[in-house]
Amino acid sequence: MPQELLVEYLPVLIFIAIAAGLSIIMVVASYLAAKQNPDKEKLSAYECGFEAFDDSRGRFDVRFYLVSILFIIFDLEIAFLFPWAVSLGTIGVIGFWSMFTFLMVLTIGFIYEWKKGALDWE
Repeated sequence: MPQELLVEYLPVLIFIAIAAGLSIIMVVASYLAAKQNPDKEKLSAYECGFEAFDDSRGRFDVRFYLVSILFIIFDLEIAFLFPWAVSLGTIGVIGFWSMFTFLMVLTIGFIYEWKKGALDWE
């Protein structure tokens, strides 16, 4: 019995081995093929607005926090919306209205972000 269960997982194990092998090959190939010449611009801070290893008491724009809240709002919505859509036929009316309430809370969060100007970039 345990042998039969392990045989069922063999395609998954083969898939993981092929994916890991291809990933290692791609990383090594890009390292060998690419020119390793980092300059000042490549080593600078990227999309965060401040240096990563600077004084922790430094001030920076609060818009970065607002964008992260916006990301969490949409990430949570997608993470819960797909399983809900798949099981909608079995969860019934209570499941529908609970998801409706959840989406309304996320919509209120989105409206808050919009009013605070997180979507307006200069």
